[in-house]
Amino acid sequence: MKKIYIGLLFGLMTLSSCNKYLDIKPKGFTIPENLNDYKLLLNDQGLINASPVYPNYLTDNLQSGDPQDVQSAASFDYYDYVKKQLYRFAHGAIFEDGQTDHYWETAYGHIFTYNVIINNVLGATDGSETEKRRVWAEAKIGRAFEYLSLVNMYAAHYNPATAAKDLGVPLVIKEDINQKYERVSVQAIYDLVLGDLQDALPHLSTAQSNKSQAVRSVGFSFLSRMYLYQGKFKEALENAKQALALNKNLINYNLYTNKDKTTWGRVCLKSNNSVQFPDARTNVESVWVRSGTSSLGRQNAEFYASKELIDNYAKDLPAGANDKRYELFFCRDQASFGPNLVKFPGRVLYAPYVDFSTGFNTPELFLIAAEAAARTGNTVEALDFLNTLRNSRIENNKALTTSDPKVALQLALDERRREMPFMASDRLIDLKRLFIVDNYKKSIKHPLAGQVFEMESTDPRMILPVPPKVLSLNPGIPQYER
Repeated sequence: MKKIYIGLLFGLMTLSSCNKYLDIKPKGFTIPENLNDYKLLLNDQGLINASPVYPNYLTDNLQSGDPQDVQSAASFDYYDYVKKQLYRFAHGAIFEDGQTDHYWETAYGHIFTYNVIINNVLGATDGSETEKRRVWAEAKIGRAFEYLSLVNMYAAHYNPATAAKDLGVPLVIKEDINQKYERVSVQAIYDLVLGDLQDALPHLSTAQSNKSQAVRSVGFSFLSRMYLYQGKFKEALENAKQALALNKNLINYNLYTNKDKTTWGRVCLKSNNSVQFPDARTNVESVWVRSGTSSLGRQNAEFYASKELIDNYAKDLPAGANDKRYELFFCRDQASFGPNLVKFPGRVLYAPYVDFSTGFNTPELFLIAAEAAARTGNTVEALDFLNTLRNSRIENNKALTTSDPKVALQLALDERRREMPFMASDRLIDLKRLFIVDNYKKSIKHPLAGQVFEMESTDPRMILPVPPKVLSLNPGIPQYER
């Protein structure tokens, strides 16, 4: 194979003219010819690094440390510019001129690679048709994942009444450097995602060689999430069930405890504290592994839980029970990650030091199924999904009970918040989608040094802006005012 300079890719950032949104074909790039070359592209470990988690700084689950905090990583003064802008609900750009937006750039860089595979692998000079179709299908899953992530960060949430008009993101499906790329509608992006998933599903393998391979269970998991975001709860439930039929594994958190004076490996087995909590690649709950980008991709010990989130962990908790998620992944009043004890009385630091997958995981499937069942009137089924998950998370748990579907729905939403408070950008998406489906609006408050920044969850600032690099070369790109 001739040299492929994928490593030089800058996605939409490498703009060559003001009459195009992007010129994403790297100089010197040539299309591979052999099936194995396409497999190498598809298995590039760089594709796993996706879903930056910095949009969490817009949500109601966290609060920053003091400007000069005793826990230095949580000090507001030490935050990156983008985190400060988001936390303060700043208007306009969230990145400085010339600064990299790792969400946008990484996603479009990955999309270029997936497009190369999708558009060319079926013409590979070797390999069986079945194997070529499998590689093609896995690339379609990858491209769909990037687009669903992009449209939920840089656009209004899917609303069936307005999706055909709402600004989505630029749609790139070719590696044609002369193509003019336009910012299409939210509906157009969802149509692409659904089309890619439907194309891919029949050709995906049922056996997974590693957790980053897209297989049949990934396809069903993806459809369940997409339909949840669209408010199509019957379809979300059906696909979540099909995914769980292929993988319903859950870790029993009751087997784990914390070890002081360490960071990675802080969460370990009670029976053997040299065995740490499994990372995404070895976790039986991982359906499809994706991780944070190399920059702005982790959030260990850099903020405190909001009082509202803390209170949520005590909600619906039986007497004498203990929510292990709260015990294992948060530090209350103090932290010991080394020789020095750091005290922050009255505050709770998020510090799991665990690499969770930001792709698809079985707990999310249980929660999608529970929410969708409650919304479609099947309270018994909703509670069954919730209680199965809670039994693996709560020490001395007792089953939730109700005959009211509205109560069951609230139980599911509360459980979702407890299970995935800082997973990828799930909470931000939930805040946006719950207004569409439930007319749920709340005031998000971020305290800092005696002042409080406040914003409604329906504010356009919940939508990430087009990066300054793109705007500087293409000032005519339509965008949301924020």
